[in-house]
Order: sequence, then C-alpha cells, then structure tokens
Amino acid sequence: MNAEPNQSYHYHVMRRAIELIDDAEDALSLNDLATEMQMSPAHFQRLFTQWVGVSPKRYQQYLALGHAKTLLAQRFTTLGTAHELGLSGSGRLHDLFLRWEAMSPGEFARKGEGLKIYWGWFDSPFGLALVMGTERGICGIGFAAEAGEEATMEDLVSRWPKAAYVEDPMMLRDWVEAAFGAGGTGGERTPLYLIGAPFQIKVWEALLHIPSGQVTTYSEIAQSIGSPKAVRAVGTAVGRNPVSYLIPCHRALRKSGGLGGYHWGLPVKRAILAWESARAEA
Repeated sequence: MNAEPNQSYHYHVMRRAIELIDDAEDALSLNDLATEMQMSPAHFQRLFTQWVGVSPKRYQQYLALGHAKTLLAQRFTTLGTAHELGLSGSGRLHDLFLRWEAMSPGEFARKGEGLKIYWGWFDSPFGLALVMGTERGICGIGFAAEAGEEATMEDLVSRWPKAAYVEDPMMLRDWVEAAFGAGGTGGERTPLYLIGAPFQIKVWEALLHIPSGQVTTYSEIAQSIGSPKAVRAVGTAVGRNPVSYLIPCHRALRKSGGLGGYHWGLPVKRAILAWESARAEA
C-alpha cells in the first residue's frame, strides 16, 4: 500500500539531488541537476515542486550546510514558552490532531511481553517506512532509505523483543495515510502509543511541543523537562525515539547549530527538515 502515489520515488530523486548538492562546491543550476537526474529541466522542476512546494533553487538554500544554524537563529523554539502559548498546536504535524498515551513502567519493563504489535511497509515522503502499532495507536516508525529493510525491521523488533508481531498493513493504513498526509481528512486523531522508560517518554513529550518548521536544542529540551544537566541523557532518549517523524526528534539540534545524529541517517534528517521548512514558507 502506498501512502501516496510515487512519494517514495520522489524521495529517492530528492535524495540523489541532496547528495549532488552536498558534493558540489557551488550551487547547481536547474539544468545541471536535471541532467544528473536524467530528466528534462521542466520534469525535474515539476517533481521538485510537487514534493516540496518550492523551486530547486529555493530548496538548495534549505539544504545548505548552514541551514541548521539559520533555523536556530530564526526559528528556535523555547519549549517552555511554546507550551505555555499553545504553539504545539500550530504547524503541519499538529494538524494531524495527534493524541498519545504511554504504557506503564511495569509494562515497559516486560519488553513487550503480552503485547500484539501489527506492522507493515509503506511509502512515505522520505522513502520506504516500516510502521508498527498496537490496537491503541502507532508505536514505531523507521525509515529504511539508509539502513535497509532488514536492519530497520531488526532495530524496531529489538525494542520490544517479547511482543507478538503480526504483519497487517491494513490494520495501520488509515493511521499511516493521516500521518503522511495522503488522503487524511484531519478529522480523525492519529493515535500514538509510546513504549519507553519514563525518562524517555518525558523527552518525547517535550519533542511534541516543537512546531513544524522550527527547531530546538538538546540543552533546551533538558531544561524544559526539569533536568538541565541531563543533556547527554536527553540526547540518548531523542536517539531512541521509536516513532520517527511524528515525534519530531529531527527538530532537535546541537547548540552549535550542527545537525547532531539521527537514528535513520543524516540524509533523512536533512530531507525532513528541508521539506518542513519549505512547506512552512510555501
């Protein structure tokens, strides 16, 4: 099942373009990029605009190595303020009407024992995605573009090794379509079921307060959860976020403006940030 026709194909075109842009010393023209993609300039421009909503030239500005620093300078979110002002209700992510609940610490300690987790592969704007969920909501999203399908599956299964896994894309389809914006009306909430340790869930909840198109830092997250000295632990918890994209760990950057790490590969993180930034201004 595809979340939207050709979304994954478009992502792979974008990914190749990103690599070309990264390797180039100077900005590439539309003709140069189209030639490398073996497409006509008009067709490449159309694909770019469909996927991102802005021109390839504008998109290159978002993919520039300094974009993370620009985001921090212009779109830095102080999480305490965002929460108080209700800013987490703005932006594309929260147009999905996310709601979430977490399993108890005791349930988490049992490593998924007694839990039935449904799974399926879906196309997404960022390549092939493995989505997992219980009857209560989505509990895992992993991207296979960099890691590969086998490693992505092993990664998510290893988090809850004692759960019973059932391949059933139809069980998850409506949630996935809403999550990736393919045919979702926005009238139904997209449920998340967080499976993690209490500290991890606290960090993931903080991530949910970062509006789409904006970013924050690991130290700011630590401050917002009342543990200002736990920056390293926060970074670890961010990296262990099982529900990629919907819990926006990609919006957490280093204080220096560096991208930091990303569990599913930095090219995916950069693509998501650039995609959100462009849509925020489109």
